[in-house]
Parts: sequence; structure tokens; C-alpha cells
Amino acid sequence: MACRHCRAEAIPHPLPGQLSHDEGLRLIEAVRSFGDRPPILVFTGGDLLMRDRVHELLRYAHDLGLVVAASPSVTSLLTREALNRLRDAGASSLSISLDGLRETHDYIRGAPGCWDRTLEAIRAALATGLHVQVNTCVMQQNYRELPEVFSIIRRMGVPVWEVFYLVKTGRATSLDELDPDTSEQVTHFLYDASMYGVRVRTVEAPFFRRVAIQRSGGMPPPRGPVYEELTARLTRLCGGPTTEPQVQLTPTRDGNGIVFVAHDGTITPGGFLPLGRGNVRVDSLVDVYRNDELFRALRRPEGFRGRCGACEFREICGGSRARAYAASGDPLGEDPACPYTPPSWTR
Repeated sequence: MACRHCRAEAIPHPLPGQLSHDEGLRLIEAVRSFGDRPPILVFTGGDLLMRDRVHELLRYAHDLGLVVAASPSVTSLLTREALNRLRDAGASSLSISLDGLRETHDYIRGAPGCWDRTLEAIRAALATGLHVQVNTCVMQQNYRELPEVFSIIRRMGVPVWEVFYLVKTGRATSLDELDPDTSEQVTHFLYDASMYGVRVRTVEAPFFRRVAIQRSGGMPPPRGPVYEELTARLTRLCGGPTTEPQVQLTPTRDGNGIVFVAHDGTITPGGFLPLGRGNVRVDSLVDVYRNDELFRALRRPEGFRGRCGACEFREICGGSRARAYAASGDPLGEDPACPYTPPSWTR
């Protein structure tokens, strides 16, 4: 696959300098050393199924007591047998990406026929008993298809929809992010979608939590054409709401509840925030996460600049640190995707 929005410049063979198998085992031990409530360990890529002995790594993590998730690519390697092996090796959940209807999804993924294989992979993963999450990367090129994507995964019985808001890093510099007004209207649509029995989460869009708090407090949705179009199609496809809003309000963001380790052991605050702060080959993962100056700054939203630092929702939201960095070179800067102006804000 050659996904147009990917943060990585993936190639068909192992990148030079990737962690060895033994170094992978030590990394898993480092994750376990966070304490009594260690983080969830997500194996991602590239394509994790292309790594030698990956099932041994999964099993080792599971046996150490970690909750293990897998995020495979939908290639010819992702067979029913492969899904069963992931489950048997200790993966408890699986995330599969669906970025639009057939033509759009295949365009974004750079692989004709990927849409059909993706739907089959979702069905097969659900049949194995794995907890399945569908990921969708939203951008100008596909946001109008969100109601159809949601309707598909809801009919299939997928319990979680995680929507990634595009960050222009890696290959994604050639694609278009949502403008702030469209971003806000799409976020309100996602809040409405969470009332149809599917839990909705976002990545690099922590302002979804602000919108959820505002809407639950009685604020009406926006009267914009994007929101009205998306919700009208949602109603036509799915009928009326069936549950209370199912949203996740855990205040995580890059460096705050999240840490990313690259193929070569480089430690960064998140997969979309490429600022190396050490390497697991020579540094303690726990120590870098807890004590590195940048990581600590990312957990102090009162120090963020612009509207994000002045916002009354900064603790629960704080803006996308990756997007702030991509837009301005400042990981503590203002998230340009969010249009909200705090009452106390003066430039």
C-alpha cells in the first residue's frame, strides 16, 4: 500500500536500523515498567505482519500482562488465518482503516481493490471475536462521505469509530486539511453520530471533547451547510438517534497519555509529532515520558500559546500539538483547525 496521508515513507523491506527482535522484547519490558497500570501497547506500521517473529512479540507482551492492540494494513497478508494468529498471540483488539466509499478509499490508500478487501477484513476480524475499531482519516477529499462510512460500519456491528483529522506530515503534505469552519461542523456531526450505538473517538482533534461538553450542556449545533448536509444523510441512512452520546472524554493528546516509539527506537510524543526525545536503545522510556522537558511542557496546557493556552477547555482539549507543530514549527502553539475563541482571549 502507498497511503497518500501516511506519516511514514514506508518501503517494502525493513528500514535500516530497525529494532532487533531482542530489542523489541526489551521495549515491551520498558512499557510494562510504567507501573501497575501500564499503557495499552499498539503494534502498528507500515505493516506489522511483514515483521519477522511479530507474533512472538505480541505473545511476550500479553504474557507480561499488557493489553495489546494491532493495527495491520489490509494487504494479501491479512487473511482469516492471520487474524486468528493475531488473536491467539494475545491481541485483544484490532484497528482497520476505512477512509471513504470505494473510489475514494482506493485513491487514498493507493491500492485498487483495497475497499473490498477492507470490508472483508472487518467482517473476518469481527468473526474471530476480536474487538474491532474502524479508523477513518478525514480531510477535504473525503469528509462528505462520512455518513456513508458510518452507516457501513454500524450495520456491520463495529463498536468503535476513531476519526483521525489529517495532519500535514510525511506523505500527507500533498492533501488538504479541513478548514476551521468545516472542521467544527464535522466535529458536531461526529457528536450526533455517537448517538447511534457506536462509540466515537478522535485523533488529533481533541476539540471533539470541547464540542461534546458544549453540546451536552445544551449548546445547539451549528447552522452551517456542511453540518446540515452530513446530518441529513445520517438521518436518511440510519434513522433517528438510538442511544445517549457515546463519546470518550479522556484528555489524551501527544505527550499526554501517548508516547510513540519509531522503528529505530526513537521516542517521540506521538506518531504525528516527529520530535525525537531519546531512543529506547540508550534511554529509559519511562524516564523520557515522565521527565523530558518537552513531554512535561506538553502536559502543561496553561503554557500553550495563542488561543489554546487561554482556552477554558485547555485541560480537556489542549488542541492538536502535532498540527500546531506542522503549521508553525511550535509544538506548544495554537491549533489552527479549531475556530473556537475563548471569552478571555485577546491577541
